[in-house]
Amino acid sequence: MPGSPHHRRRTSSPRQGGADDISGMDYGVSRPRSQLVVKVFVAASLTALCMFILRQPSPSAGSEMFTKREKGVTHVLVTGGAGYIGSHAAMRLLEDGHRVTIVDNLSRGNLGAVHALKTLFPRVGRLQFINADLGDPKAVDEIFSKNAIDAVMHFAAVAYVGESMAEPLRYYHNITSNTLGIVEAMAKHKVTKLIYSSTCATYGEPKKMPITEATPQVPINPYGKAKKMAEEIIMDYVHVKNADLAVVILRYFNVIGSDPRGRLGEAPRPELRAHGRISGACFDAAMGIIPGLQVKGNDYETKDGTCVRDYIHVTDLVDAHVKALNHAKMNTVSVYNVGTGKGISVQEFVEACKKATGVKIDVQYLGRRPGDYAEVYSDPAKIKLELNWTATHVNLTENLAIAWKWRKLHPEGYDNSITLV
Repeated sequence: MPGSPHHRRRTSSPRQGGADDISGMDYGVSRPRSQLVVKVFVAASLTALCMFILRQPSPSAGSEMFTKREKGVTHVLVTGGAGYIGSHAAMRLLEDGHRVTIVDNLSRGNLGAVHALKTLFPRVGRLQFINADLGDPKAVDEIFSKNAIDAVMHFAAVAYVGESMAEPLRYYHNITSNTLGIVEAMAKHKVTKLIYSSTCATYGEPKKMPITEATPQVPINPYGKAKKMAEEIIMDYVHVKNADLAVVILRYFNVIGSDPRGRLGEAPRPELRAHGRISGACFDAAMGIIPGLQVKGNDYETKDGTCVRDYIHVTDLVDAHVKALNHAKMNTVSVYNVGTGKGISVQEFVEACKKATGVKIDVQYLGRRPGDYAEVYSDPAKIKLELNWTATHVNLTENLAIAWKWRKLHPEGYDNSITLV
């Protein structure tokens, strides 16, 4: 399969020098001593070759572990696991003793992040990577048919509001259609647990704050609309078909930060920086990669005219996914907002970034970005009550300082030229 994770070593067949000599011999002449020497040489060579092969790790030993279920071990398929959030989630799952298969087409993910995970968790049978596109039904079916998957964490998606306004069909294909394909594959192969990565963009611009799970979903951009459609596909399948599926949908807010221990970070591709998160743009400005920070919109009806968002740390977000995995109920779709419950303006964010980096960042205010909304922040009461989850990384300046430290150590991001073995 293209992009298969099972990189088998190809061992060239040893040149059979003895065999060539034998086949070239004159069989009409009796040469018993010469034949004996040749036979001894061939036998010794074959013995040495066998010993060499036996000493080599079996290339299929690790992959076979992914094809069988193991008592006490949950095998989680993490789509988009080479991306920012997905890689942090994969790391936490591995820390918790799960078996992880990452599927990513690397259109936006980083192979270097997968390499970092393999370095952190080198034991055979813990982590495998499959380079595949979820838009390819045959590839998806092959992944599920060849691996004993117990649960899916579905992160893979394009996820930029501005880009979705310019390329709406791409977003419906990538988000809505690909999610349908995942659900179909899960149904066919009897995988019964799904944690779906959704977004607060499905709510649009509510009239009342904070946002609860009961807030009407009226998305105003194709990104939010595509996610809402994907949610409806999942809900219809479970509720109408009474399907044997345990689903948790997590609608999260603006994700920031990096692993507090510095093992992973946020490293958007250079070509995506124009669409990226505000934290990445702030760091680019602090490093001099871009001349300054461009804030789009300062005339909103908010406390300082800039947009207000709920910034959730990636470590807290991943913790919510793990709790969701542990509490998902069969024949049920549970929905939770994942946020801090506190709104912070873009202007306040920029000031925190200046403190975290120690750099005076130039700021330029531009017109509003199409598809944006003035103010969104969550009410996380439901997830706290039902999953016992609460955001713990809530000091914005400290969170940015930790992420800044990783970025300084990795000014070019991950090394994506690495070849996985």
